[in-house]
Amino acid sequence: MTEPPRKRMVKPPTGGTDEGRAKPARLKTAWGRTPSQQAWLERQINDPFAAKARALGYRSRAAFKLEEIDDRLKLLKPGARVIDLGLAPGGWTQLAVQRGVTHIAGVDLLPVDPLPPAHILQMDFTDPACGPKLIELLGGPPDVVLSDMAPNTVGHRQTDHLRIMGLIEAAAEFAIQTLKPGGAFVAKAFQGGETSQLIGDLKRHFTDVKNLKPKASRADSSEVYLVATGFKGR
Repeated sequence: MTEPPRKRMVKPPTGGTDEGRAKPARLKTAWGRTPSQQAWLERQINDPFAAKARALGYRSRAAFKLEEIDDRLKLLKPGARVIDLGLAPGGWTQLAVQRGVTHIAGVDLLPVDPLPPAHILQMDFTDPACGPKLIELLGGPPDVVLSDMAPNTVGHRQTDHLRIMGLIEAAAEFAIQTLKPGGAFVAKAFQGGETSQLIGDLKRHFTDVKNLKPKASRADSSEVYLVATGFKGR
């Protein structure tokens, strides 16, 4: 007696790759979005750090970059005075407060929702009046200056490079002029950004200067962080 023919599946199983991992989620529509905006949104959907930030209530995944730096170097201590340059949307300040920092002031061009006990300024950091206002709000010189600032790009490589370097140098100059002896400076930079002269300047003022690339910094990004510790004083 012959066996009846086996029924064939209408379609093969879906929802995974040959390795058993789920396929990256893709947005169903790109209407009204540029290709770069579409790519950014898809990265956010599939980014484990972005998902973790949402789960923990952090305002941005950038909090995990500072978390890794601080886990290694122990910069954010209860009682420390901290200044956060380019703080929007507030992930770094959130982490600092979570780690016991009660004296913190920050600035950004964009509006930022309150983050008690932080004092937040909405203004241009390069405005000469900004630095003194930050020190006044902080109630004294900082122990740590953080900078996650990045300029708006225009698509012209040389112009964008000058803007990036200008902000990094301005943040470093501010740190050197205001930090307490023994203080620290952390700033976003970019590989290939010709930071050798800046690093040389920092080494004259700090006992240790290094480049760090936290795990939360995307592998395809040229982003790195300059971390200078042990400020020698002015």
